[in-house]
Amino acid sequence: MKRLLTLLSISSVLLMTQCKQVDKTDVSPIGENTVKKVTAELVKQHGDSQKVRIEKGVAQVASLWRVADGTEADFENFCKEQFVSNEKDLDLLFNKLSYGFEMLNGYFILLSKELLRPLHLDMGPVTQIDELFGSYNAGAHLTDDLFANKIAFITALNFPYYSLKEKTELGENWSRKQWAYARMGDMFTSRVPAELIQNFSTVNTNSDTYISQYNIFMGNLVDVQGNTMFPSDLKLISHWGLRDELKAQYADKQDGLKRQQMIYQVMKRIIEQTIPTQVINSDEYQWNPFENVILKDGEKQEATPEPNTRYQHIINQFKALKAIDSYTPQMPTYIQRKFEGEFELPVDDVEKLFIELVSSKEIRETGKLISRRLGRPLQPFDIWYDGFKARSGIPAEKLDAITTKRFPNTQAFEKEMPNILTSLGWSFDKAKFIAERVKVESSRGAGHAWGAEMHKDVALLRTRVPESGMNYKGFNIAMHEFGHTVEQTITLHDVDYYMMHGVPNTAFTEALAFVFQKRDLDVLGMKEENPNKEYLATLDNLWSCYEIMGVSLVDINLWKWLYAHPDATAQEVKEATIKIAKDIWNKYYADVFGSKDEPILAIYSHMIDNPLYLSAYPIGQLIEFQLEKQFKGRSFANEVERIFSQGRLIPQLWLKHGVGETLSVKPILEASDEALKNLE
Repeated sequence: MKRLLTLLSISSVLLMTQCKQVDKTDVSPIGENTVKKVTAELVKQHGDSQKVRIEKGVAQVASLWRVADGTEADFENFCKEQFVSNEKDLDLLFNKLSYGFEMLNGYFILLSKELLRPLHLDMGPVTQIDELFGSYNAGAHLTDDLFANKIAFITALNFPYYSLKEKTELGENWSRKQWAYARMGDMFTSRVPAELIQNFSTVNTNSDTYISQYNIFMGNLVDVQGNTMFPSDLKLISHWGLRDELKAQYADKQDGLKRQQMIYQVMKRIIEQTIPTQVINSDEYQWNPFENVILKDGEKQEATPEPNTRYQHIINQFKALKAIDSYTPQMPTYIQRKFEGEFELPVDDVEKLFIELVSSKEIRETGKLISRRLGRPLQPFDIWYDGFKARSGIPAEKLDAITTKRFPNTQAFEKEMPNILTSLGWSFDKAKFIAERVKVESSRGAGHAWGAEMHKDVALLRTRVPESGMNYKGFNIAMHEFGHTVEQTITLHDVDYYMMHGVPNTAFTEALAFVFQKRDLDVLGMKEENPNKEYLATLDNLWSCYEIMGVSLVDINLWKWLYAHPDATAQEVKEATIKIAKDIWNKYYADVFGSKDEPILAIYSHMIDNPLYLSAYPIGQLIEFQLEKQFKGRSFANEVERIFSQGRLIPQLWLKHGVGETLSVKPILEASDEALKNLE
């Protein structure tokens, strides 16, 4: 931990130094009159049919041009020489650019995967050199290089950028090729200095390493009487492992509640940063999280609270991303770049969607139903109530016995992937095709999937696999990650244009991951015969949305606060995070749970190592529900391939073509209302 804090401090100093170096934003030397002159000359030469492309392309290149790129005369000559109007020649240029970008993207991603292996996989202790290689971004200078050799300018001139508003208004009538051209136009919309890209990579890797090693040795936890509650060898990562263990305890009617209360106390200590540093990723001490006392050989020891490390990482991420703001004038905050740029859903629309659901009467009625099913008043950690799932009534030991036998190691899971896919409806040949393009590895952290960016690479599926074999939690995560890799493979190999590969945003890959994860018992041959299965699944989705939407609202509001307080200290960020979490809780959760000022919505590790990613989950769950409606009564495999082979349309158009409706909470609320009536 000391070594990590040292690296964190070095990163902070490096960030401040680099920010000073690039404090002054470069300004384009190309005047408005020159832009008008070049535009008029090109329209005269190539005709009015090319007018929109010319106007957009010339303006885009002008905004990106810098003194180092040449004089205004050089700019004029470049536009005249490089603009392509002939359709056949334009198509040839598009294909050659597509291939070049695939090679560059593909190999840089492959290189990153290799350099990060010691951090992502359990390959022994993480050393300083592992972190330095892992934080190195080999592609940091790529954009600079592509501007320097004019490839970026050729792309921007001939394949102009369309805003989200324009894509929404025009995209419905575009052909697939026009969409592919527009996606190529998204390639170069700003010029961010390489040192800022590299710095963010360093900061982000440090945060990710901090989180991936944040484990709690559960067998060392004791209650106020000194009793242990968990197996001696149980080690859980925060927050994923702690949350999943809490959820698993609903199946234990005898001691489950006590264990859940202990886990919740651990979570609060992490949020508050009152957790002793001595118990983080260490089994040297016993720890009573209720009284916050550590013991060794039965004797109390002096505890040292974690020094707001969690929140310093948030500051470092914020400063690294804020330093980029002035280089992206069309989206001058990271919040805009994440939502309007990456998600292609404005943040205000997303917040409105979330608030509509967390404020709904259906949530309140579901809370009452859960309380009745539990036979007690709700407690804050019941935001993770797992009792609507079929597996929630199956003891964890039974599920573990099945999965550890079938999947003793990662190789066994990899070997079984074709069979998993055929059990879900894929033909043998297609299942084999997909499985051959997915490699399974044992993860140091909670697990993740990492797709390929070129056809000759494979997607990576990582999940934790203990020496005793893949337990049920690991299998459940593996199914989630398998859903990601199936999406990544289909949307790379089955999409007609490389520039259209992928999904509209990460929520769409999360949606298919949720769909796969939900079919985990089916894959194990444990069919659920409950006649209320569909109603229960609906309420499970609703309650899960309720939880993660609250977490996402905390994440969004914290970033708004950071922009309003850019010089805040780690202590101030901690206080603000906890206040925001409590405010969101009091507004949308206190009336359901009967308690105020709960900080639990601030526990998610994504807030530390993956800024503003959290909203992808609830959006993904809404999409998942809409997908499941579409799958009902149809071939699951065929529909997955049809829908996901659309590639990277904008979200609302993708949904409209895929499932016949745009993104909304209305379907889940209406279905939940029906479910509640039938389960009374």
